[in-house]
Amino acid sequence: MKADRLLIDCHAATMTEGGAPYGVVEDAAVAIADGRIAWIGPRAGMPAMEAARTDRLDGRWITPGLIDCHTHLVFGGDRSGEFEQRLGGATYEEIARAGGGIVSSVKATRAASEEALFASAMSRLEGLKASGVTTVEIKSGYGLDRDSELKMLRVARRIGREGGVRVRTSYLGLHAVPPEHRDDRRAYVDKAVDDILPEAHAQGLVDAVDAYCEPIAFSTEEVSRLFDKARALGLPVKLHADQLSDGGGAALAARYRALSADHIEHATEAGVAAMAAAGVAAVLLPGAYLMLRETRTPPIDLLRRHGVRMAVATDCNPGTSPVASMTAALNLACVQFGLTPEEALAGATREAARALGLSEQVGTLEVGKAADLAIWTIARPAELAYWLGKPLLFRRITAGVDGEARA
Repeated sequence: MKADRLLIDCHAATMTEGGAPYGVVEDAAVAIADGRIAWIGPRAGMPAMEAARTDRLDGRWITPGLIDCHTHLVFGGDRSGEFEQRLGGATYEEIARAGGGIVSSVKATRAASEEALFASAMSRLEGLKASGVTTVEIKSGYGLDRDSELKMLRVARRIGREGGVRVRTSYLGLHAVPPEHRDDRRAYVDKAVDDILPEAHAQGLVDAVDAYCEPIAFSTEEVSRLFDKARALGLPVKLHADQLSDGGGAALAARYRALSADHIEHATEAGVAAMAAAGVAAVLLPGAYLMLRETRTPPIDLLRRHGVRMAVATDCNPGTSPVASMTAALNLACVQFGLTPEEALAGATREAARALGLSEQVGTLEVGKAADLAIWTIARPAELAYWLGKPLLFRRITAGVDGEARA
C-alpha cells in the first residue's frame, strides 16, 4: 500500500460511534494519500506500507480536526463598551433596544473595507486554529444591506481560500432590523428575502441560510418567508432558536428539517421532540451563556433522552461571545452545561460536522474522509476539555497538509 504520509507512535481518538470511548485506537497508525485518510487502525495490524514521509509522534494523540460550526467571525469594530455596560447591570435586550447590540456592529461593518474585515477576521481565526480548528462556519448578518452582506460573504470565501481552514458560509440576513428600516421592517424582510439572498446565491457565496428568531429580532412568520426562499434555491437552513425566550424556534427548525437549531436554552420538550423526529442537531453555545450571565441552561437531559445530537461551538462574535478558542468552548460546555468530556469532543467533531451537513467529509477519523487532523500533546482525550489556556496543540493538518506546528 502506498501513502504520501504515515503517522505512527501515536494514539487516535477517532470519534466514531459504537466502539471504545472516544473511538480510541491505542498505538495507532494513520496513512494519508491524496489529502484523505487511506488507512487507520492499530499499528500492529497495518498492511505493508510504502510512505513518502513517516512522522513519529512520540505518543501524542490524534483527533479529527475540530469544527467550529457557529461563528460570526467577520465583523467591524468591537463591543467591549457594551461588555462594561452589562457588567454594570444593563441587559442585552436593553442595550439592543437603545440602538446598541447587533446594530452597532452593523455600523462598523458597513464602514470597514473588505481588506480590513479580512485582516481582523484572520486575527480571530488564529485563536481558533491554535485550538485545533480545521473547519469554520462563518455567518453574514452584520451588513444588513445588499452591498455589505455580499462584502461579508466574499470575505468569508476568501478566508476559505487563504486561511488554512475549510469554510462554510451562512447568509444571516434576518439578524436584526437595520436602522434605516426601523419604521418599515416588512420592507427590510422583503429585501433580505427577495433581493439579497438570491444575489448572494447567484454569486456562489452561500452554503446555508440562517435567521435569528426572537421577540427582539424576527418572528416565526418572517423567518418562514426566508426559509421558503432558501428551500426554493436548494439551500439548507439553520436557526438561532429559543435563546432568550420560548419563541417556538426549535419547532420551526424541525418543520424545515434544518441542519441545526442553535442556543435553545428555552426550548420545550415538544420542541426537542420535534427536533429529534426531524434529525435537527442542537448547537450549544456556552460562550454566549457565560458572557450574558444567563441562568437557564439548554435542556441537556431532554436532548439526551430524545436522542438529539449535540454540537458545541464558540459563537465567536463581538457582542455576546468574544470567544476564539474551541478548547475553551469544550471546557465551558462541560462545566456550565454538564456535558461529559467525550460528549463535548464529539460536539466539536462528529456532531459539528453533522450540524454543517459535512458528515461524509470530516468529523471522524475514517478511511476515505479528509485528512483533517489535530495532533495534541496530551496523555488522554479528556484533557482537551480540562485545561483552560494551556497550549495543547502540536500540529494541525488540513487535507493532508501541515498547518502551524507548535510546542
